[in-house]
Amino acid sequence: MSSVALDAIDRRLLDALQSDASISNQELAERVHTSAATCLRRVKRLVDSGVIERRIAILAPDRVASGLRAGITAIIEVTLDRQPAELQAAFEERAVADAEVQQCYRVTPGPDFVLIAYVRDTDGYHALAQRLFSTDANVRNVRAYFAVKRGKFEPRVPLRDADVG
Repeated sequence: MSSVALDAIDRRLLDALQSDASISNQELAERVHTSAATCLRRVKRLVDSGVIERRIAILAPDRVASGLRAGITAIIEVTLDRQPAELQAAFEERAVADAEVQQCYRVTPGPDFVLIAYVRDTDGYHALAQRLFSTDANVRNVRAYFAVKRGKFEPRVPLRDADVG
């Protein structure tokens, strides 16, 4: 996928949408100092070109409806025994298909993958480990870290430009 040239208006639109994608087109246009029609056209182009992958709601895990457990964030390093492209792709496909895996990265040096998973409790982590690691003969090593406090969670892509803000 090729990159898309972004001008100052595009960067202001993206910055505003990363803060709050639920605002109306009219409010977005006012924030970036452009017309509503221009704003709508540009956002459509950013979506169609893949710059904007999707618009989602980010939930506060500690405020999710009562009756649900708060859950545990696990940061997991996975090292494969063999690293041919097809075996890495097969593991990645299984990992990204799992609902509890929030993020999946191929990394270097060190482990082959780092996963961020959100599980309901230690039993939930054990079930995830069984699904992804124990049943895969190519998984050589798994190291998991469990978050005790979330200091920051910001999926924002930094847009370095004097026109943003």
